[in-house]
Amino acid sequence: MKFFKTVAALAASTAMCGVASAEHLYFGGSIGISQQSDSDNSGESGAFTTGNLGDGSTLDVEAGTPYGWSTEFDDGTSLSAEFGKRYESGLRAGIELVFSEADVDTHTGVTLGGIDLTNVDAAAVLGASDPTTLLIGDVVAAGQGDISQTALFANVYYDFALESPIEPYVGAGIGFADVDVTFNPSDVPIVDDGETKFAYQFKAGATYKFANQWEVYGEYAYRATEDIEVNNDLFPGTLDIENQQNVFSIGARYRFGAK
Repeated sequence: MKFFKTVAALAASTAMCGVASAEHLYFGGSIGISQQSDSDNSGESGAFTTGNLGDGSTLDVEAGTPYGWSTEFDDGTSLSAEFGKRYESGLRAGIELVFSEADVDTHTGVTLGGIDLTNVDAAAVLGASDPTTLLIGDVVAAGQGDISQTALFANVYYDFALESPIEPYVGAGIGFADVDVTFNPSDVPIVDDGETKFAYQFKAGATYKFANQWEVYGEYAYRATEDIEVNNDLFPGTLDIENQQNVFSIGARYRFGAK
């Protein structure tokens, strides 16, 4: 609830900016490919005892022991809708709602306390007393899971007026993103958690204006949030997950009252 109250206040303040000088209002939407950047996940464990390390032994892990791994994502999808105002000065301001999702491709390089666990029996982290004959590296390599986010941005753009139907632009925005993360490689539940974080983005694109009130555009956006802190369901501990995207999209806008 706090997230939506904060975003509503941000949207209202942006909508009030430059009302008197607005040339026209517009509404637009886009669809795109979201290239989710790889994440170097890192965190600290709570105190726990491992399962069988593969040789009949176990290990007592102290609270605060560092651990982590790398996650690679497949390309995903991004959808957005924006309502805004265009000014005679070339400036443009809008409130944009964005949704994106990307599946996990694979996890690699699992470490605990600086020790590489790739070739350790999976029983160690599963808490099993008997060896599983499966290595941790093989279990996590199967991937499975996804990262998704719903974000609201207050954006500011500058449209470069050229003597052409094609109009380049640059832009930037700040807001908040509600991010959900699921990691369940080989159907082993590790993470199913999320967090709301400050988000920002930078944009560049070009608009093609038709003679009527419609226009189409192509756009690149770099979007990111602060690291997402989630709980580990496999053993006690938290994990910080990096969240950055490169998004390539196409869209259309309708200009209210513009000729």
